[in-house]
Amino acid sequence: MEAYKKLVLVSLLLALSIGSETIMLANGDNQGLCHMTKEGLKACQPSVSGQNPVPPSASCCSALSNADFQCLCIFKNSNLLNFYGINSTLAMELPAKCNQAQPHC
Repeated sequence: MEAYKKLVLVSLLLALSIGSETIMLANGDNQGLCHMTKEGLKACQPSVSGQNPVPPSASCCSALSNADFQCLCIFKNSNLLNFYGINSTLAMELPAKCNQAQPHC
């Protein structure tokens, strides 16, 4: 499983570095990162970053409803999140703020 996590992270970094329109996962998922589109990820960004994060928008919650939380859990303790200014604690609180089931990572 550790090799799979490394492959996913390497794939993510490669996709980000070449400016891909959607972030592709090693499993060939073309819906974006863990079933969230690029637009969905952008909609949630203000709720998980900055000094004064805002409550999640309807667009964010809608995108989150399609997310693969087990996939997202892979990134929970990743330095990659910090690099992009994402607070992992706030990110893990999003499902509850959107009245969705809390993931078990």
